[in-house]
Amino acid sequence: MQMIHRELSAPPSRNALLSLITNSATIHHLLQLHAQLLRNGFHSDIATVTKLTQRLFDLRAPRHALSLFFSFPKPDIFLFNVLVQGFSLNASPSTSLSLYSRLRKSINLSPDNFTYAFTINAASGSRDEKHGMMLHAHAIVDGLAPNLFVGSALVDLYCKFSRVGYARKVFDRMPEKDTVLWNAMVNGLARNCCYEDSIEVFGDMVEDGVRLDSTTLATVLPAAAELKELGVGMGIQCLAMKIGFHSVDYVLTGLVSLYSKCGDVDTARLLFWMIDKPDLVSYNALISGFTCNGEVECSVKLFRELLASGQRVSSSTMVGLIPVSSPFGHLHLASSIQGFCVKSGTISHPSVSTALTTVYSRLNEMDLARSLFDESPEKTVAAWNAMISGYTQNGLTETSLSLFQEMMKTEFAPNPVTITTILSACAQLGALSFGKWVHELIKIKNLEPNIYVSTALVDMYAKCGNISEAWQLFDSMSEKNTVTWNTMIFGYGLHGHGHEALKLFNEMLHLGFQPSSVTFLSVMYACSHAGLVREGDEIFRAMINKYGIKPLPEHYACMVDILGRAGQLEKALEFIRSMPVEPGPAVWGTLLGACMIHKDTNMARMASEKLFELDPGSVGYHVLLSNIYSVERNFPKAASIREGVKKRKLAKTPGCTLVEIHGTPHVFVSGDRSHSHATAIYEMLEKLTSKMREIGYRSETVTALHDVEEEEKELMVNVHSEKLAIAFALITTEPGTEIRIIKNLRVCLDCHTATKYISKITERVIVVRDANRFHHFKDGVCSCGDYW
Repeated sequence: MQMIHRELSAPPSRNALLSLITNSATIHHLLQLHAQLLRNGFHSDIATVTKLTQRLFDLRAPRHALSLFFSFPKPDIFLFNVLVQGFSLNASPSTSLSLYSRLRKSINLSPDNFTYAFTINAASGSRDEKHGMMLHAHAIVDGLAPNLFVGSALVDLYCKFSRVGYARKVFDRMPEKDTVLWNAMVNGLARNCCYEDSIEVFGDMVEDGVRLDSTTLATVLPAAAELKELGVGMGIQCLAMKIGFHSVDYVLTGLVSLYSKCGDVDTARLLFWMIDKPDLVSYNALISGFTCNGEVECSVKLFRELLASGQRVSSSTMVGLIPVSSPFGHLHLASSIQGFCVKSGTISHPSVSTALTTVYSRLNEMDLARSLFDESPEKTVAAWNAMISGYTQNGLTETSLSLFQEMMKTEFAPNPVTITTILSACAQLGALSFGKWVHELIKIKNLEPNIYVSTALVDMYAKCGNISEAWQLFDSMSEKNTVTWNTMIFGYGLHGHGHEALKLFNEMLHLGFQPSSVTFLSVMYACSHAGLVREGDEIFRAMINKYGIKPLPEHYACMVDILGRAGQLEKALEFIRSMPVEPGPAVWGTLLGACMIHKDTNMARMASEKLFELDPGSVGYHVLLSNIYSVERNFPKAASIREGVKKRKLAKTPGCTLVEIHGTPHVFVSGDRSHSHATAIYEMLEKLTSKMREIGYRSETVTALHDVEEEEKELMVNVHSEKLAIAFALITTEPGTEIRIIKNLRVCLDCHTATKYISKITERVIVVRDANRFHHFKDGVCSCGDYW
């Protein structure tokens, strides 16, 4: 301060004032210098006023800068640009846009390339897409759109608004490109999850001989990391070594993230220690790397080191520490992290509360998840998605649908993740009408082109019983991936259309899609439910020998099911004995189910002994063996097994059936009299039973307990939940309306037979989804051909 007074004891020169302005460290100093400008006649000197304006912005005094600007009689375009950029950088982009509007009205000044670049950046910061597009139009009219500064700003603008196509058009039409423009395109693509495109543009950049800088490398590394393309990442690393950027801290941080996401934590750790002074971002990268690779103890240890270093943690630190990808066994840790977040204040950050909500949901701690969600002061679409997904994944589908409806009343618009999650809930619940409503929403939001949304729609329609609509959607998709093909193949299998599933599988191979283990499981499942033994066997062998896919327990069980359903029990047993791995409960349970179908007591006894050893706590296998003895009329043995189940206090899942009437779900259990229409339901059931008996129906009481997923034998099979649901649908819908019901267990033989008769008597199409597949009943015939 004394130096300023000393230097200003005589009238100052312009250079002296410029030097003092540059070296000023406080706003108070700058205000004193402003007074000196006014006193010594420099208030109209453009260079001095511009320098003072810049320094005011540097010291975060935008209000003073604006006041100075308005006091100047004739600002030039440079001073305008300083002001526009200053407000953009000082979190007041709207002021920058207002200044641009003021400039457009000026008769003496016109915006230049810097004006457009700074104002476009302000539009990006204010999330004002329309203003940004208007600026683009103005730049075209003024002939400045081809300018490198303007072009780079436009690419960044469009990428921030996820208008990647527009950004790419701007980029491609630029007459010349520099490193900054290339970096903007590579970075914009990566930020919009267009990782493959980002790497492709980077490759073009290298091929064209464009000078790379450390920002280029740091920008493209996240794309390789997200794709888990370690080979590509190592190529970038070699390039960094070659051009001398490997030791740059943020390049090393990008490499830490790359190796972590590709599962090589040891190399990530070595790279971390190569960083001279690791900053918070570097720590966050390795903490997250340890966590996502299941090394939670190492993650916690590094987190403690970070705290000991005195650095303040961020919300990103906490998100990286929360064991989202490997939550099991870490409930106490999650609770401890939540406590720390509350104390540090990071719990208020949406990403932190969302990550904790996800962990609690995956641990099926839904009360904790919902409590955290409800208490979050700021909810985001990601937070809603996490909670809706948690309910869906834990089978609480009705709550999931209810929460989605609640979300639709807020200002938040569902994104593709929300839609795919809620469609999964509809598929689980069989809520076709709700699914159709979501489909209409998808059309309104123009989300049909999204491959994940379209695939989820195919899955929803298939699992809700409308296989023709599923096929139409699948057939109309311009883009398909392996998951899409798997979904349609499985849908056909679910409806017993084995030949269609096989045809689709062959078409998939012909078009060059690489089948996954799920593909083979889906097509084998279809073969199983259509009795295609030879085809199923060929596909199983091709999976191993031609495609090199190691069978999972589910594949072995499916192969046993293919043989067992077709009555080839000895071959099924031979197949089990030849397995290169020890057969588990799924395999022996499948064989036991086949023994029930074909009434082979001896093999059933042998399979049961294996199951009781491997899975002694499962009540289903005991019930199934009891059913087999019941079929043979060995009732003492059947009763003995059931008595053992009661003594061990094993509980079987109770059977229930859901039917949706006018968008409202109704659930029935066997013998249910709690429904408001109970009297009318039982009257209808009595009429139906009487008419069925007239044309030959006889109750199947012996085989009512059919397998591991069937209701326990009841004295009155005509009050099974399926029949109650069908009777209710008959009295509440118009004649000729298709009836759709969903059973949580496998439909029993008696209900299957009765439904055939009911479809004939009432001239209705009745679609039944049980735990195994769909049954389409029409004119007294079932689509399964009594093979289920």
